[in-house]
Amino acid sequence: MMTDARGAEGQAAPLQGIKVVEFTHMVMGPTAGVILGDLGADVIKVEPLKGDNTRRLKGSGAGYFPMYNRNKRSIALDLKHPKGREVALELIASADIVLENFRTGTMANLGLDYDSLKAAQPRLIYCSLKGFLSGPYENRVALDEVTQMMGGLAYMTGLPERPLRAGSSVIDITGGMFGVIAILSALHQRAATGEGSHVTSALFETTAFLVGQHMAQQAVSGETPPPMSVRQSAWAIYDIFDLDSGERVFVGIVSDTLWQRFCEEFSLDEWAANATLASNAGRVAARAELLLAIRALFAPLALEALSERLDRAGLPFSPINTPGDLFDDPHLTASGGLLPIHLTDGDNAGQATTLPRLPIEFGHTKPPLHRDLPKTGAHNHEVLSELGFDQEVIATMVKDRVLSG
Repeated sequence: MMTDARGAEGQAAPLQGIKVVEFTHMVMGPTAGVILGDLGADVIKVEPLKGDNTRRLKGSGAGYFPMYNRNKRSIALDLKHPKGREVALELIASADIVLENFRTGTMANLGLDYDSLKAAQPRLIYCSLKGFLSGPYENRVALDEVTQMMGGLAYMTGLPERPLRAGSSVIDITGGMFGVIAILSALHQRAATGEGSHVTSALFETTAFLVGQHMAQQAVSGETPPPMSVRQSAWAIYDIFDLDSGERVFVGIVSDTLWQRFCEEFSLDEWAANATLASNAGRVAARAELLLAIRALFAPLALEALSERLDRAGLPFSPINTPGDLFDDPHLTASGGLLPIHLTDGDNAGQATTLPRLPIEFGHTKPPLHRDLPKTGAHNHEVLSELGFDQEVIATMVKDRVLSG
């Protein structure tokens, strides 16, 4: 599937005309690439001849490739072959942006690092996505889970004495997002100066930024914040409630106005008239008593009926869903929040599914699907032809195993 780089209502994708060459794998680098691709950039993913190893991951890694590699073209190239490096250099010479997230030194050994490229291509924006920024740790190898442990996020997520990684590759994903922020800043600067730059985003510093609120909490309070699982909530009613049906719902009452709306909706006249409970501090002091009474109030109600009443009162609430529930979420399905794609690898290759769209709108227009997930090397001939390679030369490269067949 392919469309041009325009969204609904004929709105041009903002990065239309920007070309990206992506040397990445796993999550962090591909996240940066998919964001740029969703925004309309022409993203060319350079894969090994056998394809990105991420395509073959199982278990919790099985969703990495399909989630983070739409809106890209794939070229499968042997970068260790001199002809393969020649092709890579031709690609980069035609590009605005290079993305890479390999071990420190890998791109330099191939002659594809920023220092090797900048003299011939001063307008190039080169984004490295690493474990650490410059400093004592800069050459260490890191993973999302490693930096969650190092940065205190796993401590804040788990139970006391039992750190637990977050339930998504949140550092890889946000690290890729920070990489895109740096790239867009560099594009803006290039428009003014004509000069490109080397920008870097890193997992450890991303983790530090995310836990900064807890560092600030400690600075303000003078106390080490406990894990979120046993934290002292800032609000009295900010909890999960069990229903007799076996379903559960989270409800948060985070202002005095919401408290009054809650009391009105559920005819809790005595609570509404209680001057002590009118303030958040008073409710926090009475938290145990309030929670006991509200659990009894909610338990016999059906989830749908309770949800309608909470929504009518304007309260923040949510059923406790699984990721799979989002395939049929009424808001996502009605608003076009899920993009239709076809899987390319594994036992379900060719199967249609839907996955979350980039979570932004331009006016009321969402970034569209320009290209379905690519098969390994699906665009070898297309991309090389655009660079001026004739079909005979391309066929020779396939024969010599420089390109996938």
